[in-house]
Amino acid sequence: MTANETIPVRKIDLPFDQSIPRHWIDGSPVATHFFNGLNLVFPDGERFFIRAVQDHLDRITDESLRTRVKGFFGQEGRHAHEHERYFEILEAQGYRIDRFLRRFHRFILLSNRFMPAALRLSVTAGAEHYTATLGATALDNPLLESAHPVMRKLIYWHALEEIEHKSVAFDVLQQTHPSYLLRIAGFVVASCSLFLWTYMGTRMLVRQDGIDRRTARAEIRRLRRVTHAQMERAINEGVREYLRRDFHPDHKDDSALARRGLAAIGEPLPA
Repeated sequence: MTANETIPVRKIDLPFDQSIPRHWIDGSPVATHFFNGLNLVFPDGERFFIRAVQDHLDRITDESLRTRVKGFFGQEGRHAHEHERYFEILEAQGYRIDRFLRRFHRFILLSNRFMPAALRLSVTAGAEHYTATLGATALDNPLLESAHPVMRKLIYWHALEEIEHKSVAFDVLQQTHPSYLLRIAGFVVASCSLFLWTYMGTRMLVRQDGIDRRTARAEIRRLRRVTHAQMERAINEGVREYLRRDFHPDHKDDSALARRGLAAIGEPLPA
C-alpha cells in the first residue's frame, strides 16, 4: 500500500466460541501462548497508539495523511475490540488473566501520563514497525496453516491491516518530530515494552498449563526447526532496517502478502 491509498476499515466476522481448543495452533502450548501473549497486550496497546497519533492531529497539515490517520484509527480500534472479545474464551478455558491485564493497563496509564507526547508517538512508530514485520511473517508462516480457522482468520486479518497502515504513525512522526535520535529512542522503548510484556504474558499462560521450563525449552527448539527461526530472522532484519537514517516503512513492499491475507479470509481484494 502506498502513502496515497485509502486505508479501509473492515468489520470481520469472528465467531469466538468453545470450539477453539486450549492449544489452537499445531497443538502446541508454547506457540499458542506466544500468540495469546500478544493478544493480551493488543487492546490497551492499540489504544495507546491511537492516542499517541491523536495527540498530534492538530499538527498534521497533509490532507492525504489526515485521511490515512482516520483509517489507522478505525483499523486499530477494530483490532482492540476483537482481541478483547477473545479474552472471554481464555477465561472460559480457565486461564487467569485479570491480574496481568490490570498490570498492563496500569503501565499504559502511567505511560500516557508521564511519557512526553513526542516520545509516545515515536514509541508508536517503532511498535508499528514490529507489528507490520510480525504481520508479514505471519502471512508467510506455514505453522499458521494448522491453527484453528477462527484464530487463523483473526491473525491474518490483523496482520494484513498492520501492513496496510504500517507507515501512518511513522509519517506523522516525521512530519511533527523529524529527529533521528527521537525515532531511535522510541524504538528502544517499543522494543523493550513489546517483547517484555509479551514474554510475561506467554510465560504466565504456559505456567498455568503446568508446563515446566525443560518441556517449554524442548518445544521452543522444535518450533525453531519448523518455523520459529523465520520469525527471528525477520525481526533481526526489521531492526537493522529501522536503524537506517533513510528508513521508511514503505521501502519494503509487502502488498502481495496483504492481498494473500485478504484472499485467505475471503475479503475482496482492492481494485
